[in-house]
Amino acid sequence: MISAILKNNGIYSSSDETLFEKEVRHRTISKDELLVKRGEVCRSIFFNITGSLYQYKSKDEIKENVIDLHADQEWVLNQISFTFQKPSDTFIKAYTDSRLLELSIESIHCLIAQSPAFLQLAKIFTAAGSRISFFDDRMTPAQKYQYILDNRNNLIQKFPLKYIASYLKMAPETLSRVRENFAKGVYS
Repeated sequence: MISAILKNNGIYSSSDETLFEKEVRHRTISKDELLVKRGEVCRSIFFNITGSLYQYKSKDEIKENVIDLHADQEWVLNQISFTFQKPSDTFIKAYTDSRLLELSIESIHCLIAQSPAFLQLAKIFTAAGSRISFFDDRMTPAQKYQYILDNRNNLIQKFPLKYIASYLKMAPETLSRVRENFAKGVYS
């Protein structure tokens, strides 16, 4: 498993894999458990082995504005908080029971000190950041949904439509209409 995780993020030797295994920590979290809280500094990156998590901002206790969705085999982090070691303005919460690998910032520094190959881990931060900032106001609801179908189709099986709609920055009713049009073969 470690080999497959690292393979998707660069070129690593078997000794690099051994170093990684020594530094990574296995972690299990339960549904609705917070992985990162607002106001807390994100000190680790996580690889979601199985389960589903989501990152959100909250104006009050009820309304969650979904920033990102995380399914199996994806890296999870609050990129800004982790990179700049400043308090998070978002939460990361388990939507289902999840099994994770955790790599602390200290462990990353240790890995880089032992092997320059681990500088490639920066690809994780870039990928996570581009996923969050991908959607903009110029994209139509159909274009946003098409992106999900083409690039992150597993989210549709993992999350209810209200979470996907919030992630795509549209009303659930709009997403329902878009899905209906896609089912009919009408893409507007």
